[in-house]
Amino acid sequence: MSSGTHLLVDRQQLRDRLFHQLRILRVIAATEYKLKYAGSSLGYIWSIAKPLATFAVLYVVFGRFFKLNIGFAHYPIYLLIAIVLWTFFIDGTTLAMGSLTSRSSLLRKMAFPRIVIPISVTLSVGITFIVNLLVVGVFIGGNGIAPHFDWLLIPLLLVELYLFTLGIGLILATVYVRLRDVAQVWELAAQLLFYASPIIYPVGFLPSWAQPIAFIFPFVQVTQDIRALILPGPQAVTAATVYGTNWGYCVPIGFCLLVLAAGIWLFRQQSPWFAERV
Repeated sequence: MSSGTHLLVDRQQLRDRLFHQLRILRVIAATEYKLKYAGSSLGYIWSIAKPLATFAVLYVVFGRFFKLNIGFAHYPIYLLIAIVLWTFFIDGTTLAMGSLTSRSSLLRKMAFPRIVIPISVTLSVGITFIVNLLVVGVFIGGNGIAPHFDWLLIPLLLVELYLFTLGIGLILATVYVRLRDVAQVWELAAQLLFYASPIIYPVGFLPSWAQPIAFIFPFVQVTQDIRALILPGPQAVTAATVYGTNWGYCVPIGFCLLVLAAGIWLFRQQSPWFAERV
């Protein structure tokens, strides 16, 4: 058999393997999404109710009582955008953390790349996220905000958020297999990050020295960029504004890629022993 024939066979095998893994990924992700609301009388409505309930409470407390909405033309949308993005980030990382241990039988019985499991879980959360984005779109349309060309950048920002979420999820899933206390640590860390990030309040409320630190967190950069694209104005603070140059985007994006690379490397290093330890 010639070298050219060997090359064609290898390519075909690689293509078949890739399609097989994608089918596994699609099936697991769809199953995860369906099982999440199985047996619930309200079903998929819960995927919308959670961020809306959080939004309602925070808006009443901080928008009405603490008057953070003063000076904001569209503070409810400003707040809702961040809540929907945060809900995706937290749900994705938390579910990915326990994804391996909750599928121990699958790990022992089937041979497939283990990374498919946390990816499928984050994708199933992504389906819920898309539904929530539709709700945000309704709020935006109801407030008479017209879309414009710059909004085409939003999908790229969402990809960045997904990659960061996946990177954190891979790290948490790997560590959780050996150390279950990481669940409590991440729960505490998530609460601290929520109030340390400009979700409820504008970035301008942070001291000048703290703003560049906040923008290291890719979630903050993505949230602020999306807010700036949809709600341009004096509150539209971005990484370029904080760092004084467009090169400032290299800080959160670089950190995002670093976390993703670290997550993939750590996951691959430990994956041969997952079936024994879950």
